[in-house]
Amino acid sequence: MTEVQSATPAGIKERLDRGDDLLLIDVREHNEVAIASLPGAIVCPLSQVDQWIDNVPTGRPLVLMCHHGIRSMHAARALAERGHSDITNMTGGIDLWSVQVDPAVPRY
Repeated sequence: MTEVQSATPAGIKERLDRGDDLLLIDVREHNEVAIASLPGAIVCPLSQVDQWIDNVPTGRPLVLMCHHGIRSMHAARALAERGHSDITNMTGGIDLWSVQVDPAVPRY
């Protein structure tokens, strides 16, 4: 099984800034995403994982995120079990993104 990497929001931002072709997957619920979100992230709620997990594109580095990094780790492991590689869980989630990267992103 593929190992899931972990990176802080600052580390993910560095990768985005240098032009890495990351697929950001936000596993929070739609009501959470309405409060705070990252541009370009696709919303795939963990509560609906059975509906989307087999449709995640292969061949791109995946970055999974949620509020604090727990739900996204569950989704990342599930993707790894299905054969995806180059998976990173964003530790601290969007909450830590607000602290480390962009204080304009609301915290909740």
